[in-house]
Amino acid sequence: MLDPAIYDHLLDAARAHPPLRAALVRAGPIRIEPPAHPSVADRLFVEVVNQQLSVRAAAAIWARIEAAAAAAGARPRDLFEAGDAALLRACGISGNKVRALQAIVAAETAGLLGPGLADLPHPERAAILCGIRGVGPWTADMVGIFHFHDPDIWPAGDVAAVGCLRRLTGRADTAAVAAAFAPFRSILARYLWRIKDTAPAPVAAPVGAPADEPVAQDPAPRTRRSRGAARSG
Repeated sequence: MLDPAIYDHLLDAARAHPPLRAALVRAGPIRIEPPAHPSVADRLFVEVVNQQLSVRAAAAIWARIEAAAAAAGARPRDLFEAGDAALLRACGISGNKVRALQAIVAAETAGLLGPGLADLPHPERAAILCGIRGVGPWTADMVGIFHFHDPDIWPAGDVAAVGCLRRLTGRADTAAVAAAFAPFRSILARYLWRIKDTAPAPVAAPVGAPADEPVAQDPAPRTRRSRGAARSG
């Protein structure tokens, strides 16, 4: 479960925004799950395949990937490493995503996705990840939060977290609001996702924020830039 001291810090930082604080109190201490994937490459494979897809479409494609891997006596990542474009396209993966998956394999082979990433500050790690075809700032943030458990990332490109914070605080500048929650902005984001996915929360005065939208994802893979250069997409 979440460290009680961190939870108390969040509650204290939220005192200026009663609806947000009330939602945090209702949620209570949350459980921080361990990383779901054995390596950062495995996490990136999932993120790239799922980009721009509904949950249902992504699940269908992953089912085909798993079936193809099982038929070959392999793991899904083995299919990506083999780089059989025809097989991957038959599973429903677009040509752009096939090339992005191959770029992740190449980055891992080149040693860019090794354990040293865990020791880097998030901006440096994100710059390396965003140098890989198909990986943008949102994916880098998700990897930082969920794979590396970096406690202090504010995912400014995540529509769900940003929209929820706007509605609960009445503030448009969510980066400024989230700054009060440092060094635990990643934990704030986890709470906002939990709040959005559960019961309706008290709403602050409207600020013209957009209505509910799906979680932001990086755009479809674009032309590769020099390795280590962050992309704006």
